[in-house]
Amino acid sequence: MLSGLILLGLAVALFVGFNIGGSNTGPSFGPAVGAGVLSKTLAGVLMSVFFFIGAWTIGRRVVDTLGSELVTSPGVFTVETSIVVLFFIGGALFVGNYVGVPASTSMTAVGAIAGLALAAGELNLAVMGEIAVWWIVAPLVGFWVSVMIGRYVYPTINEWIAITQSEGALLEVDRSGAIPVPRPGPNTTRREFFGTFTLVSISCLMAFSSGTSNIANAVAPLFGAGVDLNFLILVGSGAVAVGALTIARRTLDTLGNDLTDLPLTAAIVVAVVASAIVIGLSAIGIPASFVIIATMSIVGLGWGRATRTTTLSEGLRGGEDATVSVGALAAEEPGEAAPGVGEEEASDIPGASDLFDPATTGRVILMQNLVPVLATVGAYVTFWALFRFAW
Repeated sequence: MLSGLILLGLAVALFVGFNIGGSNTGPSFGPAVGAGVLSKTLAGVLMSVFFFIGAWTIGRRVVDTLGSELVTSPGVFTVETSIVVLFFIGGALFVGNYVGVPASTSMTAVGAIAGLALAAGELNLAVMGEIAVWWIVAPLVGFWVSVMIGRYVYPTINEWIAITQSEGALLEVDRSGAIPVPRPGPNTTRREFFGTFTLVSISCLMAFSSGTSNIANAVAPLFGAGVDLNFLILVGSGAVAVGALTIARRTLDTLGNDLTDLPLTAAIVVAVVASAIVIGLSAIGIPASFVIIATMSIVGLGWGRATRTTTLSEGLRGGEDATVSVGALAAEEPGEAAPGVGEEEASDIPGASDLFDPATTGRVILMQNLVPVLATVGAYVTFWALFRFAW
């Protein structure tokens, strides 16, 4: 029989998981929903399935890091302290949602737990230092990988996976045999089928990476308090599924439309880079921020595309080849695509100011780091007072 305090802790964990499902389904499946490839319901189902797979496999390593290794004594986690920590995680995330900036659930959770451990004198500085180093390195890796992709191979990728939609169903079921077999529709081209399959696969990869990193944010404090991990993963994943199938429908509307302003190919590149880094870090037990890494990847890809160089054909500058930036070409000839840049439309090759807005980028990065600081400071001050005056 579960005690009343544990039930209260589970209720708070369910609330955090519910919000994780609501906030992470949009970034994962927004491009596919916006492109008309998936319905919102199917996106919610796929999010639920792949989040659970990521949580059940790799995600337990991150739960172990936050629930036991980040503190020198697991005894610091009681049901009471776990409830307070989860409240700070949920409250700080609410602040980020209120100002319209997606905050990092992983950084927020680590901050709240670190605040508790610091107030109790039980913070494992070696583990905290390792996590902090990866928080600096991972976004930089995402940034520079995306810069290289945007500068050198983006047009080629765009040719490979750009989606063109034909009339009729993408897939049909062939029931002529004993076993029904799905086949491409009568008007489906190979390019369309490959592009659609790639987009859906990347969305599922993002959902999987979300499960590997974010399940710990909802259940790690209770795991540290002694609740069974398998039970917590099942309960937490169930809460994420409810969020993905309900409140995520609104974020899918918003992000589906917003992300179509970013070329679909760019959205896929960012998703692959960020997901690969998050999964890699989760595999070694490091709680990673998909939001921060994806943000830096978007900035890097935009900068790479805006500063990409191309060689002009003979005839310019007296017949000599000339190397200029795509941003400069777009600024001089706003109605024409630059020669030699693949299949991109002119509207997809804006100037650097359109692809890389320092003011907006600075505001987003500031808020994404401020929210975890609020959770850390708030948790530390609260537990410092409770340990000295109440408990």
